[in-house]
Amino acid sequence: MEFLLNVGEFTLKAAIIVVAVVVVVGAIANAAQRQRKQKGELHVERLSDDLRDTANDLKLELLDRGERKKAEKALKKQRKRMAKEEAKPRLFVLDFNGSMDAKEVDQLRREVNAVVAVAEKGDKVMVRLESGGGVVHGYGLGAAQLQRLRDAELELIVSVDKIAASGGYMMACVANSIQAAPFAIIGSIGVLAQLPNFHRWLKKHDVDFEQVTAGEYKRTLTLFGRNTDEGRQKFKEEIENIHEQFKAHVQKYRPDMDIDKVATGEYWTAQQALELGLVDSLTTSDAWLVERTKDHAIFGVRYTSKKPLGERIGRNMNAVLSSLREFISKS
Repeated sequence: MEFLLNVGEFTLKAAIIVVAVVVVVGAIANAAQRQRKQKGELHVERLSDDLRDTANDLKLELLDRGERKKAEKALKKQRKRMAKEEAKPRLFVLDFNGSMDAKEVDQLRREVNAVVAVAEKGDKVMVRLESGGGVVHGYGLGAAQLQRLRDAELELIVSVDKIAASGGYMMACVANSIQAAPFAIIGSIGVLAQLPNFHRWLKKHDVDFEQVTAGEYKRTLTLFGRNTDEGRQKFKEEIENIHEQFKAHVQKYRPDMDIDKVATGEYWTAQQALELGLVDSLTTSDAWLVERTKDHAIFGVRYTSKKPLGERIGRNMNAVLSSLREFISKS
């Protein structure tokens, strides 16, 4: 028993030393990484093959051994025959999952750069878009990136499986066509701005707040000063102005829609949105892609940023610590 305790104590000390070394190395590596800009990688995946192979694998599993061998030979011949056929029309698939600050637009920008560089007139691009909206300037830039695909004379399809609202719909409406799953959330063509005001709390605690501006409307509403009716009115005008630009943007791409009816800030399920002209068809992205495997070569394009070395070491260190905790609990 004493021998086992000694072994456990030795193992624990060794683990602590390893963790300490990993922490130091990670800190040094992280500091070094901050001095260099992190570059990412562009990944291209042949989705048409993957989609077909998934269906074929299931078919093979349902057959008995003898039939399976025959089917496998037939599939090999089919793949060889398809490889010799003339190139099919190409379909590029991008994924955009937008957050409030729309930071994912940078990833989209790089993916669009790649597609525009290699695509030919007549190729298609599907963007699987999911976003509840966010900052106007971020999603406005996202919409401009999608416009580049149309400028390159590529057919752009936006597919919404869950939600494309507010800024998300600002991007989606750029497409030649919008499709959505039946219960996806669509719309919210409106503008929202809100902020707290601590003026009364500061006054209660005898705290003065000074703000100096140059320009009559440099600051309309403030967090800490006393807001005026004039400032509120000016802020309201600015919000209304952005809303009018949003409406004009949507109307440009979907001219047959009754913009005043849908630009109320409301949102709808895709089934209702279809009746209102916000989307063109009801289907999921998977169903649409599987159907296109028959006559398109489908490529998934994804740009990923490399994680800093320090972050990767930290992730490994967490794994070591978890194993150490498990060892101690069993000892």
